[in-house]
Amino acid sequence: MSGVGKKVVDVAFKAGRTIDWDGMAKLLVSDEARREFATLRRAFDEVNTQLQTKFSQEPEPIDWEYYRKGIGSRLVDVYKQAYDEVKIPQYVDNVTPQYKPKFDALLVELKEAEEMSWKESERLEKEIAEVQELKEKFSTMTADEYFAKHPELKKKFDDEIRNDYWGY
Repeated sequence: MSGVGKKVVDVAFKAGRTIDWDGMAKLLVSDEARREFATLRRAFDEVNTQLQTKFSQEPEPIDWEYYRKGIGSRLVDVYKQAYDEVKIPQYVDNVTPQYKPKFDALLVELKEAEEMSWKESERLEKEIAEVQELKEKFSTMTADEYFAKHPELKKKFDDEIRNDYWGY
């Protein structure tokens, strides 16, 4: 196998081991997303298996002497010469350099979105805790206690009363 082909197989094998399939599956919420994810995982496993088996094997060397004994050296020499002249072109990766910067930019954007999501999640958790606390204390809470937590509303009500504006 050529050096580049072996490198592709090695990278695919390492990628298969480092992907946290179970962790990603836990993040999915809809049944359609789970089906699509299962399809993606099956396709990845099939390609990875093919790379590991079919394309990673070296071809068996040809026993030219065996054929010389049965067929004759002149004909075998012609075939051997033709076989030796066959040059398999090496794979040149022109795609990765083109898309690597785009992929890296998307990863940065993903990290930023993840950070924003965590911050928003923390904010919402605090808000939920405040609402639950307010719900528990609502039946016994006085207006002064409520306005102590929400001074902007107290200012708004005071302004309405001062300006003789009663909402209609």
